[in-house]
Amino acid sequence: MPKPTRDKDILRGLAAEVARIAALPVQEEKRALWRRLNGLKPCRPMVMIDQICWNELLADGTMTCLCEDNECKGYEWGLRALLYQWRNFPVDRVVEPYITVRMAVASSGFGVKADAEYSVSDPTNSVVGQAYHNQFLTDADLDKIKMPVLSHDAAETARRMEVAKEIFDGVIGVRLDGFDPQYMSLWDPISHWMSVEGALMAIVDRPEYVHEMLDRMTRGYLSTIDQAEQMNVLCSPQVNVHCTGAYTDELPAAGHNPAHWRSKDLWCMGLAQMFSTVSPEMYDEFEVPYMARLAERFGLVYYGCCDPMDLKMSCVRKIPKVRKVSMSPWVDQARGAREIGRDYVYSRKPSPALLATDEFHEDQVRADLQETLDVCREHGCPCELILKDISTIRYDPPRLARWAQIAMELVQK
Repeated sequence: MPKPTRDKDILRGLAAEVARIAALPVQEEKRALWRRLNGLKPCRPMVMIDQICWNELLADGTMTCLCEDNECKGYEWGLRALLYQWRNFPVDRVVEPYITVRMAVASSGFGVKADAEYSVSDPTNSVVGQAYHNQFLTDADLDKIKMPVLSHDAAETARRMEVAKEIFDGVIGVRLDGFDPQYMSLWDPISHWMSVEGALMAIVDRPEYVHEMLDRMTRGYLSTIDQAEQMNVLCSPQVNVHCTGAYTDELPAAGHNPAHWRSKDLWCMGLAQMFSTVSPEMYDEFEVPYMARLAERFGLVYYGCCDPMDLKMSCVRKIPKVRKVSMSPWVDQARGAREIGRDYVYSRKPSPALLATDEFHEDQVRADLQETLDVCREHGCPCELILKDISTIRYDPPRLARWAQIAMELVQK
């Protein structure tokens, strides 16, 4: 069914502005800087802002969607968000000259849904407190874990492309993209199925049970990759991996066929956030062997998230293909830099809490970022600053713009 003329006019106007920005020489300059960083030969540290509390940025009306059709609203939100970031805190995000249309690929998943209670402090914010109930108490419960099955609705994919071309033809490019398999976390899902407390207790009390769970999940992820390759529905080069630039001269891998992407042509991300409190020995036993099996299938790997990796680098080094390592707000920065050296990108996650205080203290932001740059310079670490997980800025949008200005000022010294 054709989309409303008014909706198309709105989208074409926004897309024209994005196309103009995407054509600026600075976009290719940023891609080149990301390639240098990801090749461990940086020109300067890179900066990104992602996972933003959009609910607090609606007051000026620039993010208000005007389209009536739901599919059009989806495109409109993406375009408005991109333009908002470009105008207010562009940092090193690259604006690409196309609209991405996702193939209609679905996964049945592992067959287990979280059983949780929720606590909401701000009803406009998608970030909520969650208390999970343990659903894995008996040996029989392991059979709840199913092997994921991928499906592709080719007719729906064709319809999506037809709609996008109808709307954007002559204004901006349209790129069909497939299933992105980059998320390879074992312990995030387990924490939702068992609760963090339940999972940690099981590691101590029933280690063989946990190993069986991990093996089933690992085989499930590997099966998903196999299915995506066989169905030829994998995505083409990622522009982002875990909120960071994914541009690289090393992918796709040798032997690449542009008509048939493989997992080894792509990045993946691994993380074990609930392992923040376990020993390196437990990390070695319950994360590394399984993550290594997954990482081996990909071209490059981003590893870590909120989990502090400064005390776990001996474990991380056993995982193949790792190129970037997260350094969360809870690490000893100097120790992390010593451990990483020149071998990986030091992917620093500055604390978003500095934007959530009653008053915004620019001196604290500057000192926090400068500490990162100093320890990375001392130890020769390729470095990126990734502000993410931003739950609140206290409804004060200029804080994000000012953080971005400070960060760019420091990395361009």
